[in-house]
Amino acid sequence: MIKKTILGVLALGIFATSCSNDDDATVIIPETSPLTLNLNGLEALGNDFVYEGWIIVDGNPVSTGTFNSVNFPQTFQVNTLQLNAATTFVLSVEPAIDPDPAPAATKILAGDFSGASAVVNSNLVADFSQVEGAFILATPTDMDDTNESSGVWFLDNSSGAATTGLILPELSEGWKYEGWAVIDGTPISTGTFTDASMADDNAATSPFKGDSNNGPGYPGEDYLQNAPAGLTFPTDLKGQTIVVSVEPSPDNDPAPFTLKPLAHMIPSDAMEHSTITMGDGPVTILEGSVTR
Repeated sequence: MIKKTILGVLALGIFATSCSNDDDATVIIPETSPLTLNLNGLEALGNDFVYEGWIIVDGNPVSTGTFNSVNFPQTFQVNTLQLNAATTFVLSVEPAIDPDPAPAATKILAGDFSGASAVVNSNLVADFSQVEGAFILATPTDMDDTNESSGVWFLDNSSGAATTGLILPELSEGWKYEGWAVIDGTPISTGTFTDASMADDNAATSPFKGDSNNGPGYPGEDYLQNAPAGLTFPTDLKGQTIVVSVEPSPDNDPAPFTLKPLAHMIPSDAMEHSTITMGDGPVTILEGSVTR
């Protein structure tokens, strides 16, 4: 029985060293090979989350280890036969204290091996190469028409009626969009959403909006009260930057995540209630390579 067990272990690519005693004990030492990650654009996740690498072997995920540092290259030792048999590499965002041994839904990079290497990118989150964005300045959640430049709503009213202002791809499981107004260098959320044709998740609960109603049924925010420390609401968003980011869900940080497919600085002479077109954001894709 012991001989059959050792042969089974060896068949999985594990080197065995035997030492005999009264119990005929066996010490198993794994045979490993290096897996090197060279990834671009990742940001540190903070104390509560980590990145975790995975190789896909016979359709099943095998962890290659977790890391916090975003300085690359980084090398991990992985079971040799499993690494040689791997078809794909995947990177996920995981809780630092993780009771689930399986990968989380928040997978951020992936790529298939071709020989000794794999080119990985973030297209499994979504392909942001064809995104479009528009918004207006307005404060529809109060009855005051003197502070209209203190609100941003992701809608397009250029036809005379409000339509969806953001043309964005559907995100994979584990991700949400989030709008931001970067006010004097401080990013303040407009709320998270998955469907740009509907109100965002905090439409009825935002601490910043006015007290009259919840807005026009699209993502957006009025910055009218309860300003964070260092800011004053109402404010003037002209000259400030509007951003749409892609966030892990659950979110690792209250600040914007590294993927930002849309951004635009509002002109100082922008007209209120008029459609303003957004441009591409600073980070629309993350890329890198993995070598075995």
